[in-house]
Amino acid sequence: MDHRSDEDADVSESEMNEYEETSYEKLKSGRLLVRNSDGTFNCPYCKKRKRNYLYKDLLQHASGVGQSSSQKRSAREKANHLAVAKYLENDLMSLDGPSKSADVQSKLADEGNPFVNQDEQFVWPWIGIIVNIPTRRTEDGRCIGEGGSKLRDEYRAKGFNPARVNPLWNFQGHTGTALVEFNKSWPGLDNALAFERYYESDHHGKKDWHSEAEQKSGLYAWVARADDYKLNNIIGESLRKMGDVKTIPELMEEESRKQDRLVSNLTNIIEIRNKHLKEMEIKCSETSLRMDIAMGETDELVQSYNEEIKKIQTSGKDHFRRIFNDHQKLKLLVESQQLELDLRSQELEKREAHNESERKKLAEELEKNEIRNGSLQLAVLEQEKADENVLKLAEDQKRQKEQLHAKIIGLENQLDKKQKLELEIEQLKGSLSVMEHMKDDGDAEVLDKVEGILKDLREKEQSLKDLDDLNQMLIIRERKSNDELQEARKELIESFKDINRAHIGVKRMGDLDNRPFLEAMKQKYNEEMAEERASELCSLWEEDLRDPAWQPFKVIDVDGKTQEVIKDEDEKLKGLRKDVGEGAYEAVVAALTEINEYNPSGRYIIRELWNFKEDRRATLQDGVAFLVKYWKRLRSQRDAA
Repeated sequence: MDHRSDEDADVSESEMNEYEETSYEKLKSGRLLVRNSDGTFNCPYCKKRKRNYLYKDLLQHASGVGQSSSQKRSAREKANHLAVAKYLENDLMSLDGPSKSADVQSKLADEGNPFVNQDEQFVWPWIGIIVNIPTRRTEDGRCIGEGGSKLRDEYRAKGFNPARVNPLWNFQGHTGTALVEFNKSWPGLDNALAFERYYESDHHGKKDWHSEAEQKSGLYAWVARADDYKLNNIIGESLRKMGDVKTIPELMEEESRKQDRLVSNLTNIIEIRNKHLKEMEIKCSETSLRMDIAMGETDELVQSYNEEIKKIQTSGKDHFRRIFNDHQKLKLLVESQQLELDLRSQELEKREAHNESERKKLAEELEKNEIRNGSLQLAVLEQEKADENVLKLAEDQKRQKEQLHAKIIGLENQLDKKQKLELEIEQLKGSLSVMEHMKDDGDAEVLDKVEGILKDLREKEQSLKDLDDLNQMLIIRERKSNDELQEARKELIESFKDINRAHIGVKRMGDLDNRPFLEAMKQKYNEEMAEERASELCSLWEEDLRDPAWQPFKVIDVDGKTQEVIKDEDEKLKGLRKDVGEGAYEAVVAALTEINEYNPSGRYIIRELWNFKEDRRATLQDGVAFLVKYWKRLRSQRDAA
C-alpha cells in the first residue's frame, strides 16, 4: 500500500492526462469493448467484477473510481476509469443518452431561451475559461499554482462533469489561468452553460472579470466564445489549437447531416444484408432440395444394396447346397466303387491261390516225368547189358541191334522233347487262363473308370474350394456392411439424444423403473421418507442387476428351441415380490430381461434405438425416416415463422 501511494504521488497531472487519453483512444478504436451483445455494458478494466451494468450504473461506477481519493486505487486505474466515463458521455449512445441529448438540443434550439443566443459563436468542443487562479513564485522566479485534477474533481462534485482541467503554462510558469474541457455532446454544452451560470450568479462571470469597478478575488469563469478565441494571448492560442468556433444552429445542422449520413449508411447496409439474406435463403432452399434428393437416392441405394445382398446370399446358399449334394453323391459313388474294388481284389487273391495250386500240380507232373526218364534210362542200361550178352550173335543180329539202339536213342530224344513241349503247353495254358480271367474281369476298364472318377472328384473339390473363397469374401463384405450399419446406428442414437416425446427415440436397456418402488413406499411412509426409501431400494437393486454372479435364469425348451426365462423360485425375487409388491417385481424382471437380451456379458445399461409406439427395437430405416420427417417439419415451421 505504501509503495502504491508513493507511486501515485510521483505521477504528475500531465501523466494522468496521458494515461486517460491513451485509454480513451483504445476505447474509441474498438480494441476495448464496453457494450455487450444483449444491450448491457461492462467495465473493461474490472474483469472479475460485475459485467452487466446499465448505462447509468456504469457511468456512475467509472466516475466514482476515477474521482476516488482512496490510496488503494492506482493513478493508472483512476485514469482508465475516467477514460471510460468520457467515452460513455461523448461517444456511446445509451438507452438514456439519446433522450437526454434530444431534450438538451430542443432546449438550446428554443428561441426564447434567455441563456443562449442562436447567432452567438461558441468554441467547440465546449471549453470553459478559468482566470485568477492563485499562484506563488518560487526561488528561481517561476510561478507555480494549483493542478487541474483538484479543480476537475470539485467541478464534477458540483455536477458540471468536465472531462479535464488544463492549467496554462508559459516560460514564466503557471499563468493563473486554465481551460476546462467539457464533453462534445449536447449534455456537455448544458454542463458548460450551468458552469458559466454558477459563476455569474456569484458575480464571478466574464463581465465581472472585465469590469474595473471592484477588486478581483477568487476564481472567475465563463464559457469560451468567439471573442475569447480571437484573443492574442495564451488563452486565445490554446483555444485555437484545441477547437473551432461555431453557432448552435451550425452544430445542429452538422449533427443533422451526420445523422442523415448515418441513416443512409445504415439503410444501405440493411439493404445489402437483406440481399445477402435472400441469397442465403435461396441457397438454403437449394441445399434443402439437394438434401431431399440425396436422402431419396440414399434410401434407394440402401434398398437396392440390401436386395442385392439377399440375392447373393440366396444364390450362394443354393450353389453351396448343390455342391454339397454333388459331393455327397460322389462320395457315395466312390465308396461303392471302393467296395467293388475290394471284392474284386479278394477274388483275384482267390484266383492267384488257384493258380498256385495249378503250378504245384505241374511240378508234380514234371517230377513224374523225371521218374519215367530215370526208368527209361535204367531200361536202356539193361538193354545194353543184354546186347553185350548177345555179342556173340550173328552179324546180322548186330546190325539189327545197332538199328534198335539208334531207335531207342531217337525215342528217348522224342520223349524229352514231348515232355518239354507238354510243360510249355501247360505253362501257356496257365498264362492263357490267367489272361482270360483278367480279360473277363475288365481290370483295365475299372482302373480307367476309377481314374475318371478321381479326376471328377478333384474338379469338384476345386469347385468347392472356389465356392468357399467366394462365401468368405461375401462374409467379409457382409461384416463390413454390418460394421457400417452399426456405426450409422450409433450416429442415429447420438442424433436422437435431444429429441423428446417422439415415437422413435433412445431407450436405456436394463434401466430400472423407480416408479413402482415409490408407489409401494408411499403406502408405508410419508412422501419425503417414501422418496428416500425408494431411492435406497432402487440403488440396491441396480447393484444386484449389475452383479454378474446373480443369474436368476433357467433354460427351457420351447418348440424344440432352448430359451432363457426368469426363475420364479429365485429367493431374491420372491423376497422382492413379498416385501415391495408385484409392481416392483415386474420392473426388476423387465430390467433383467432387457439386460440379459442386450448385454448379458457386461451387465451394464446400454442405449438402444427404440420404437415406443410398437414397443420394439427400431430399425435403421425407422430412425432415418423419422429424422427426415422431423427435419421437414422443423423446416416448414421455420418457413412459416
